[in-house]
Amino acid sequence: MRDFYDILGVSKDATSGTIKKAYRKLALKYHPDKNPGNTEAEKSFKEAAEAYSILSDNQKRSQYDQFGHAGVGMGGSQGGGFGGGVHMNMEDIFSQFGDIFGGSPFESIFGGGRQRSTRSKGSDIRIKLSLTFEEIAKGIEKKIKIKRSVLSEGVTLSTCSTCGGNGQVMQVTNTVLGRMQQTSICPRCDGNGKIIGNRPSGVAPDGMVKKEKTINIKVPAGVESGNYMTVEGQGNENIQGLPGDLLVVFEEKNHQYFVRDGENIFIEVTINYPDAVFGTKIDIPTLDGISTLKIPSGIQSGKLLRMRDKGFPMLRSSSRGNQIVRVIVNIPKSISKQGKKIVETLNGELDSIKNPFSKIDL
Repeated sequence: MRDFYDILGVSKDATSGTIKKAYRKLALKYHPDKNPGNTEAEKSFKEAAEAYSILSDNQKRSQYDQFGHAGVGMGGSQGGGFGGGVHMNMEDIFSQFGDIFGGSPFESIFGGGRQRSTRSKGSDIRIKLSLTFEEIAKGIEKKIKIKRSVLSEGVTLSTCSTCGGNGQVMQVTNTVLGRMQQTSICPRCDGNGKIIGNRPSGVAPDGMVKKEKTINIKVPAGVESGNYMTVEGQGNENIQGLPGDLLVVFEEKNHQYFVRDGENIFIEVTINYPDAVFGTKIDIPTLDGISTLKIPSGIQSGKLLRMRDKGFPMLRSSSRGNQIVRVIVNIPKSISKQGKKIVETLNGELDSIKNPFSKIDL
């Protein structure tokens, strides 16, 4: 079996955020909906999900690091795929790894909704929901308004004469190998088996009207741009009254100070030169409000300080990321004569730098 780190393309000391990003990238690339009929893509998709299932779990990852595949019940003669202690089919992958919310009634999908094999339901509705960093950090319940297509009152249905109500038609083609039969969705009823009969005046030929509806969305803490949930049964109806789903796509609003990287957030703070020399305490914004940060004496410009557990919550976990603070020391462009004398005196007391050069870490 291939090494899980190699499958995701990450190093053995990769952070959970890096592992998650690598998995999502591969899931998007090899998603079956984007590679229909491609068995190699499906195999790669399963491998990535398998690797992520182990490396995203701290305990399983530790066992894997020590004992390899055998440490997580996947060694020996199990072969490829989800052998040993992990048994997963494609639906399991979509529910466990695509679904960041833990199952019904919500389902998260990477890059787009899974296509249905039949037209047994109405079409899905896809909307965007913008969230502030603070809302993402705590989780929030939102009321959203949608417009759904529903069958108008007074519309009557009749059986489709093309497919006889089956929703499918069969085509027979003569080939050198003999007669070939192929079944496809009925083009007249679009697979519904029914067509519009009578409809009231003013109603569109498809028998549908738009109706507005308000629904509540419970957004769990820790989502990020690109995640989305599926609210089942809140999409457009077909002529039989069967609804599709509502896909709510999350977007992060730009923050005045913060930049996000996985579960961690970054902020830059500028301090004056004396504070860098002597050290100080400053009040700094966090996702939880204002907190106090201690600046150590002698800090260098560009130094990164970590505020533990001040980042975003991790989905389906009690852990949180960190807030990373980059300190910039403000060097004044012009100072008074008295200030110059103080700096000159200080410079005379400092030891000379023996080797001022170092290699840049790109």
